[in-house]
Amino acid sequence: MSAKYTILEELIRPVVEGLGFEFWGMEYLSLGKDSVLRVFIETDDEKGIDVEDCARVSRQVSSILDVEDPITGEYNLEVSSPGLDRPLFSLAQYQAYVGSIVSLRLRVPFDGRRKFKGQLMGIESEDIVIRVDQEEYLLPIDLIDKANVVPQF
Repeated sequence: MSAKYTILEELIRPVVEGLGFEFWGMEYLSLGKDSVLRVFIETDDEKGIDVEDCARVSRQVSSILDVEDPITGEYNLEVSSPGLDRPLFSLAQYQAYVGSIVSLRLRVPFDGRRKFKGQLMGIESEDIVIRVDQEEYLLPIDLIDKANVVPQF
């Protein structure tokens, strides 16, 4: 995890949790003047996350980021539910979706490939076990750039 991500999480997580939501994770895409900070929030409430929840969290997060100013330059702040194709950030989140189909993109190639889509079989230490076409891969979580649950209908 980058130092910037750690600083942002230390600022944002307490705000989200203080408002009664679970901090699911975040993405920071540094794209010059089009940079985006995307914060994902979750709840145990049956109604789920609605637009007002996102707006409330956005206002509070925006205020703390304005004061602390951890991001140089302009950026857009987006707050949303993780959705059905939810991104996975932590080992606990991967563990909760064992048996599901996931799509992974690695930072560097592993066995000559960076993209994997298959059934999440489990967690072994700090590694993700995924079955792709009857072959199992043990992928270190530190190599995973992006991971999402693939919704099944």
